[in-house]
Amino acid sequence: MKIHLNGHLDVPQERWESVMQALPEHIALTHAEEGCISFEVVPSEQIKNRLMVAEVFQDRASFDAHQTRTKASSWFEITAGIPREYEITEVE
Repeated sequence: MKIHLNGHLDVPQERWESVMQALPEHIALTHAEEGCISFEVVPSEQIKNRLMVAEVFQDRASFDAHQTRTKASSWFEITAGIPREYEITEVE
C-alpha cells in the first residue's frame, strides 16, 4: 500500500528565510530516496508563511526510512519546533 502524507508547516516569519534556504536540499535528498514516488513542498498561495506538503511513498517501509533519515538531517534541526499538521493515509 502506498503512503500519502498531506499537510502543512506554519513557519514563523523570522525563520522563513532559513527554512526556504534549506528546502531545496531537503527536496533533493527526499527525491533520491528509494520508494519516493513524489514529494512537494511549496508555499501556500492563501496563507503567508505556510508550506504545503504532499508526499507519496511506495510502501510503509520506504516512508519509515524517509522519516528516519529526515530526523537525522539538517532540515529537522532547521525546522525544529515549527508547527506541523499532517494527515497520513494508506492507499492501494
